[in-house]
Amino acid sequence: MKKGFDNEKYLKMQSEHIMERIGQFDNKLYLEFGGKLFDDFHASRVLPGFAADSKLQMLMQLAPQAEIVMVVSAADIEKNKVRGDLGITYDNDVIRLIDEFRSRGLYVGSVVLTKFTGQHSAILYKKRLENMGIKVYKHYLIPGYPTNIPVIVSEEGYGKNDYIETTRPLVVVTAPGPGSGKMSTCLSQLYHEHKRGIRAGYAKFETFPIWNLPLKHPVNLAYEAATADLNDINMIDPFHLEAYGITTVNYNRDVEIFPVLNAIFEKIYGKSPYKSPTDMGVNMVGNCIIDDEACREASRQEIIRRYYQAIAGVADGTRTEEEAYKIELLMRQEQLTVNNRSTVLPALERAEETGAPAVAMELPDGKIITGKTGDLLGSSAAVLLNALKELAGIPHEKHIIAPSAIEPIQTLKTQYLGSKNPRLHTDEVLIALSATAAANEDATLALAQLPKLKGCQVHSSVMLSTVDKKVFQKLECDVTNEPKHE
Repeated sequence: MKKGFDNEKYLKMQSEHIMERIGQFDNKLYLEFGGKLFDDFHASRVLPGFAADSKLQMLMQLAPQAEIVMVVSAADIEKNKVRGDLGITYDNDVIRLIDEFRSRGLYVGSVVLTKFTGQHSAILYKKRLENMGIKVYKHYLIPGYPTNIPVIVSEEGYGKNDYIETTRPLVVVTAPGPGSGKMSTCLSQLYHEHKRGIRAGYAKFETFPIWNLPLKHPVNLAYEAATADLNDINMIDPFHLEAYGITTVNYNRDVEIFPVLNAIFEKIYGKSPYKSPTDMGVNMVGNCIIDDEACREASRQEIIRRYYQAIAGVADGTRTEEEAYKIELLMRQEQLTVNNRSTVLPALERAEETGAPAVAMELPDGKIITGKTGDLLGSSAAVLLNALKELAGIPHEKHIIAPSAIEPIQTLKTQYLGSKNPRLHTDEVLIALSATAAANEDATLALAQLPKLKGCQVHSSVMLSTVDKKVFQKLECDVTNEPKHE
């Protein structure tokens, strides 16, 4: 895929812009950090050239000035809320993120438990963190939040919350997922800092939607597709248009909450520092796009992928039909069909030809490789092996794993582990290939091609098994499948 984004320019411009914003206040800025700091694969897919850890790299450039405050909702801890992409609970993800930050030399100051009402599991979690040497603060539910401004900005509102002790000019407030209470935490701190005679600032860092791209630009439409389950809708920022006569893009939740935020700012400061939701943002991503058409095409492909995820979710009961309909409307806006995804037709045609599940993969040079269901291999394992052989220049008909090496694995699966499916999954075929590599140069050469699968497009004629899906994700392939059970 053609590069469409200048990552180095972004890192420099973004860190400089944040430092400028800190200088606008009393050298204290609370920065609400939305989206994923690690592994932001959505951004790297729609902006080819954007590194998945760009936001983390940018923070590392600001490391001497920055400290991180992790926010997690006590209500989410109580109900064991799970992060969908990783399959771990929010409370465990907070600990994982703290370890990740610290391993990169970033300072994590504390954890805030928001919406705290004395939940038993939250109290136990607080003790767990404190036993690890982590400071923990409690923020409470405020009656009438977010509209009852007189109560919110008072000793009965923000005043009841613990004051978070921070030592650095940039305080990055982040969380394991949406709805954790990042914004409320920032505003509570502004109230407490003001009481202490410090005019601290607030800013918001969200990558999407990109404020200085057109409303219907495919990059912004891809964000709507990605958040179809949250009912996020991109819209023109009416406050920015009225204040400056300039058209910018924001999303409905920020536009709806801005009058409330503005009133809170006025209540704390006497005067609001911002005239619009766009003013609050510090996102420089839109200034670093170097090939608009490459980003448009990448975003169109992302919309199709999101559609497939939605209809597969409807089939397995994890998504709603409304979500799928919303993304289908976005596809129509861009005049897209599923056939615009290069791997769809080859997978379906191979499945029809063989009468069994099939998978197609697009290699970095655009060549399409398919895999069929056989006696020894499932279709995902077959396409993976065929792709590695193609990339290594090994003839298709040449075996790089001897059937005699596969049969003992099948025996283990069926006779000793109780599996009804004797065919190898992707993880098992990679283990078999690794075991063969010790005595087979072709197998060694094939294994060496694995990094080249990053960014390859994959489509299956049936819903993938959990293990095959996870292996493709680890290889950083972009996977879709038809909403059909095998």
